[in-house]
Amino acid sequence: MSQKVFISYSWSSPTHQSLIQQWAERLIDDGIDVILDIYDLKEGHDKYAFMEKMVTDESVTHVLVVCDQRYTEKADAREAGVGTESQIISREVYEKVQQSKFIPIACQFDESGTPYLPIFLKSRIWIDFSTPEAVNGNWERLIRLIYDKPLHEKPKLGKPPIYITNDVAIPTSRTKVKLDTFKQAILQGKNGLRLYRQDFLDSCISYADELRIRERPNVSSLGEKILEDTKKLMLVRNNIVDWVLFESNTSPSSEFSESLIPFLESLRELKSRPPEFNTWSSVWAEAHSLFVYETFLYIIAALIKTQSFQVLHEVFTTHYLIPSSERHSDNAFDTFQTFYGYSDTLQSILAPEGQKLHSPAAELIRRNADREDVSFKTILEADLLILMMACLDASTRWYPQTLYYASYESRDYHLFLRSTQVSYFMKLAIITGVDDANKLRDAVKNGFERLGVQKWYNFHYQNFWEMMNMDKLGTLK
Repeated sequence: MSQKVFISYSWSSPTHQSLIQQWAERLIDDGIDVILDIYDLKEGHDKYAFMEKMVTDESVTHVLVVCDQRYTEKADAREAGVGTESQIISREVYEKVQQSKFIPIACQFDESGTPYLPIFLKSRIWIDFSTPEAVNGNWERLIRLIYDKPLHEKPKLGKPPIYITNDVAIPTSRTKVKLDTFKQAILQGKNGLRLYRQDFLDSCISYADELRIRERPNVSSLGEKILEDTKKLMLVRNNIVDWVLFESNTSPSSEFSESLIPFLESLRELKSRPPEFNTWSSVWAEAHSLFVYETFLYIIAALIKTQSFQVLHEVFTTHYLIPSSERHSDNAFDTFQTFYGYSDTLQSILAPEGQKLHSPAAELIRRNADREDVSFKTILEADLLILMMACLDASTRWYPQTLYYASYESRDYHLFLRSTQVSYFMKLAIITGVDDANKLRDAVKNGFERLGVQKWYNFHYQNFWEMMNMDKLGTLK
């Protein structure tokens, strides 16, 4: 539809009239038909009939009301000319409150910085044309308004989040309440800490279990549901990390390490097929697979932070009971590689348009890194330690997905850097079970060859040997 604009103004001065003409010519140059008295009001025409026709004519899409001091005074005083014209305009404005046909153009301000606007336009949004700079700055805004092409368009209404459309809302506060109760029990030296701890851990597993998919998902995008579920599971992930940080730092005990291993087994079971179901797709468990993987990385990072070296050794050297629905032959156990997770489904959800992510799982973990005490860099350090431990066990494989985001600048990781000192290397030795730096170097080198590390690609910084500070471990007394 073509745009037609009528300009209403006061003949305040020849200079003002010339300025109006310049604006009219600029509008015409931008493809807008302009009705202006000096163009269209001919000798013999009834000027009042002309004004009324222009204001009420449906083919006139917009009326620009150019307001200076003189126009405002005449309009408010109902003087002839502008006064008559403004009466016609004001009637239209008042009778059709929601219409946007009339655009106030403020081209003069009083001493207090208030634009001169007739009473009937004071509540309207106006455009500043008071100086040449203001005209140039606001010209695009005016043109977009006339063409109804705003610079900032409201996005189309999306679909309700899956957590809204779910029939059952899962309360998340209960795990936090159980954790706070357990913390208070430790601080107050209460008896029966095992029961308080188990109550908390059971609530975490129960919360996550309620989010497991137990029938074919009836959703338009499984990727979006996986993303929604991983967001919900972040809450319990953080509670688990809070527990590990608090108990391993405040009140470390054999009970803590003894409870961590069976808890990890329960965590692992969340990504398996529920035993009561025969029809199953591994994609249905992808949110929980990512949750287990991410939480395992966070637990390792938290234990590094609290220097719980013996607990780390136990986590890495324990063999974990495989869920019954996944057992094959006589092998009922797996190493810590059982906590590994990945995602193909999230590729289309998380990847920028026209690009492909090396690891959607790592991208998700990066986006979910919302803690300051266990930052994303500490997750990278944890992944690097897990890789080292995988090198030491011939039955274990591990691919450090999060290290796609490691860079040359962030290659210094405290656990490995501090282990340059012999005294600190002995702490690393507690984790690895290897107390000779040269033997550790040989074992890691063999592990790199077994895992095919030299064939891995697309890492921003791929020198894992240097990241582990291998050549300098245990060299400084």
